[in-house]
Amino acid sequence: MAALIYRPEYAGYDFGPEHPFTPARLSMLLDLIHSLGHPTSPIAAPAATREEILSVHDEAFVAMVEALDRGETRPEAEQFGLGTPDNPVFPGMDLAARWLVGGTLHGARLLMAGTETRVLQLGGGLHHAQKDRAAGFCMYNDLAVAIQACVDHGWRVAYLDIDLHHGDGVQSLFYGNDRVLTISLHETGHYLYPGTGHIQELGTGPARGLSVNVPLEPFTEAESYLEAFEAVVPRALAEFSPHILVVQAGADAHFADPLGDLALTTQTFQALHRRILDLAEAHTQGRVLVTLGGGYEAQVVARVWTILYLTLMDLPIPEALPQDWLDRWQHLLGADVGRTLHDPTPAYPELPGRAERNRRNQDVVGRLLDSLVRYWL
Repeated sequence: MAALIYRPEYAGYDFGPEHPFTPARLSMLLDLIHSLGHPTSPIAAPAATREEILSVHDEAFVAMVEALDRGETRPEAEQFGLGTPDNPVFPGMDLAARWLVGGTLHGARLLMAGTETRVLQLGGGLHHAQKDRAAGFCMYNDLAVAIQACVDHGWRVAYLDIDLHHGDGVQSLFYGNDRVLTISLHETGHYLYPGTGHIQELGTGPARGLSVNVPLEPFTEAESYLEAFEAVVPRALAEFSPHILVVQAGADAHFADPLGDLALTTQTFQALHRRILDLAEAHTQGRVLVTLGGGYEAQVVARVWTILYLTLMDLPIPEALPQDWLDRWQHLLGADVGRTLHDPTPAYPELPGRAERNRRNQDVVGRLLDSLVRYWL
């Protein structure tokens, strides 16, 4: 079983009612878990301190967040990625972000202390935040703060990102650090934000070969995705020998997500979650820290992350969604929501061009491994 980290203050990380990164996703998720008969007793972790944020972020950036939080007008705010459509300013944003960072950091500390082997942070996953600016709905990079704490502890850290979007912030913050391996599977940046995550991004200096990117074709389906995962991830972990696996478990690679074009199903996500736990057992003595992340279709994220929770807790996966939960969230779920936790089979009409997509993904994986082998050997 996993330790669960969550506190109601996470709902304060709220960019407004029209923004896709809504805290309602977490409320729906917790309500679904409870409606399935699984009461939770989450750990209420403390907020990260200013000093802990500064372990990865610049002083000037943190000071700008604090100034805008106080209501000051700063014309240069957009240079720090703040006051933009992706990252609008809102009251209380500094503390709201520090609550999320604190949860992920506390999860890492539980693992370092040896009191837990699996930790699920029901929030966080703010993988786009950069050293000196906010980006892509992400203000402070909770993952990077937790990873840095593990590095300071003397550990080698493997970071695995299955979000639809490239984990660019985490990659850039550790691009030259030979204690951190970053692996990201994502829709190719040729078509999608943030436009990075190409196979040529391999790390620098002593960390050359420790930045591993698997950019996948739009409309990539389960078979091709899992094939790429198996070709790259187990081998990278075996070569690196990490002490801990940190996972950003975004749900936006699902076929119904409105912000991208990968075509995974809930069944694919269950297979991924199970495989990640197996890899942790094989390479990190079971130590794994999992956060949430992207996911912008209400009925999808609630189901995918419930499957994640049940898998990490070694609980059975039920077939039906509770009717009372469906009734409570009908206003967000929409009229066409199904009645099962998993997608129907088939989940969508056959997509044209499957063979060519699969071939292109195989070519990308082959070229990536050819580039990495010189550093891994």
